[in-house]
Amino acid sequence: MTTKTATIIPATDWRMQLKKYGYLVVLLPAILWPMAISLWESNGANSDLWFFFPLFFVFGIIPILDHLVGKDPFNPNEEMDVPSMSAEKWYPFLTILTLPVMLANVTYAGFLFVDDRIGLLGQFGIVISTGVIMGIVCINVGHELIHKDSKIEQWTGGLLLALVTYAGFKVEHVRGHHVHVSTPDDASSSRYNQTLYQFLPHAYWHNFKNAWVLEAAKLRRKNQAIVSWHNELIWWYSISALLAVGSGVLWGWEGVVFFVAQSFFAFTLLEIVNYIEHYGLHRRKLENGRYERTTPAHSWNSNFLLTNLLLVQLQRHSDHHANPKRRYQVLRHYDESPQLPGGYATMVVLAIIPSLWFKVMNPRVEAYYKGEEYQLNDDQLSK
Repeated sequence: MTTKTATIIPATDWRMQLKKYGYLVVLLPAILWPMAISLWESNGANSDLWFFFPLFFVFGIIPILDHLVGKDPFNPNEEMDVPSMSAEKWYPFLTILTLPVMLANVTYAGFLFVDDRIGLLGQFGIVISTGVIMGIVCINVGHELIHKDSKIEQWTGGLLLALVTYAGFKVEHVRGHHVHVSTPDDASSSRYNQTLYQFLPHAYWHNFKNAWVLEAAKLRRKNQAIVSWHNELIWWYSISALLAVGSGVLWGWEGVVFFVAQSFFAFTLLEIVNYIEHYGLHRRKLENGRYERTTPAHSWNSNFLLTNLLLVQLQRHSDHHANPKRRYQVLRHYDESPQLPGGYATMVVLAIIPSLWFKVMNPRVEAYYKGEEYQLNDDQLSK
């Protein structure tokens, strides 16, 4: 595929400077609970529906704002600016800052969950809304950090994932998904005509199991015991267990339920995003039996500015898969990568309604494979 890129502008351009500090939007979900409480109390604390406000904001208001703000068609200058932008401390500082912010956020939500004034409906709203907030920030920023080499970023990424009990993602995503993406061997790459509800159970189980398989294989290569302190999954899941115990100490059995439930909704959001990112796209099998190299053609891109700032450019997913070590601030948009019609907030809403998802996405997949429609019926894709 010819990789024609978007308009290149210098880092000193006001639009690049706007993006630099615009990434503070990644902390936006942290203020959604104070906003929800303010609305709840200003209405006489008589409607627990206000505890669904973060959910409504993310999947109702953000898609509208996304389309109003529009797209970001600009890339940094590769030779002049990318090296200096990659070395700037501001960008990793911002992602590391999310750890204490999210720890405070989930703690605040836990105190809300056990508040006697809040009924069962409100508690459900708190759990699912917290899961969405934690999924957007913890898993997404954690994803950025586990691809980096520095110990502080690796540890911060692992701890963010531990906050939502999804430590296996740290191992499986890097050593599994990035190796097998857009092939039948990858449970995080959804198939053409596969519904979200067919995709999710397989993704949950396979990705959890495969993380342990990959970690065990790594330890065997090093002649180290699988059940030992060398196994990083044991470390991360132990931290999650301690957080669950801490929730129990603070709030009793309800605290444990809250911690586990918000984790479930957080990592479910991750898997829904996985479903979106590679739907219907696959790498062709070569004559030697191997799959073609991963390119920007094997991921859906979305270049809406607001959600790209919120998600630290996760939506420039094509460049991320082609260059996994590349830092979020210098990820490039490719005009010729397959393009989603909206940001991830919009696409999640579509994905949970299969008939609507197929109506919007199947014609795009079919257009992408125009002239080689046989690719869509490859028996390999149904595995």
